[in-house]
Amino acid sequence: MATVTSVRPPTASLRQEQGARPALASNNALVLDSVTRAFGALRAVDNVSLSVTAGQKYAVLGSNGAGKTTLFNCITGDFPPTEGRIYFFGEDITELPPHERIRKGLRRTYQSSLLFRDLSVRDNLFLAVRGVSNGRYSFARPGASDASRRATEDLLERSRLSHIADEMVANLAYGQQRQLEIGMALAGAPRLILFDEPAAGLSPAERRELVVLLKSLPAHMSFLLIEHDLDIALRVVERVTVMHNGRVLRHGTPDEIENDAEVQAIYMGGKH
Repeated sequence: MATVTSVRPPTASLRQEQGARPALASNNALVLDSVTRAFGALRAVDNVSLSVTAGQKYAVLGSNGAGKTTLFNCITGDFPPTEGRIYFFGEDITELPPHERIRKGLRRTYQSSLLFRDLSVRDNLFLAVRGVSNGRYSFARPGASDASRRATEDLLERSRLSHIADEMVANLAYGQQRQLEIGMALAGAPRLILFDEPAAGLSPAERRELVVLLKSLPAHMSFLLIEHDLDIALRVVERVTVMHNGRVLRHGTPDEIENDAEVQAIYMGGKH
């Protein structure tokens, strides 16, 4: 059985990122303390520290190869860090396998769609609900009043997909599939969701719908967003970390990041 520990005092690098505020377990959803992930001699993520408070909407920005997706893989446990620690609501989850992190309320979407294309939207959401429920291995057919069915209908509303609930996923527009992935990530009352480039490949209209959806998420729910579309990322988050070559280039508010000369020079080609 995996053991968990309370958050230890923050390192100097983490205290610097947070300014004068202490790293209090009661106020932090996620704390990365000097996280490094090496593949041989390559440090894909190099000494990254940041904290996401409970209910905070947070973005990690950077060009291709900056280390963003590898950082997500460290958080989810797909590629545990080779150095540093990860804390989730006060518990050290650095050594926990991915399924244990899911049970604790951590969710993730991926750049590539992971959907059941031959099932309906409703069925995909139902399977997501059952997958994080206590009765997920039961072969009993749920009744009309089953909690899983009620939760599925709630997810249809929250993901703004009720009007196409019975449509086969294979027939959906790409943007609708991305909405469905977000709806599936909402199953089981997650405490923190990692969104991996949710706007990739979306049309302008679909991007506007995505912004509405992200802004409609419950205030108590935290999320960490990777996104190349700065206009979307800076509109839906409160705090931003910019990465470059595996390291943290800058922490700040959306306004601070947008107006930072070094960030502009590297990622925006000047003020936009």
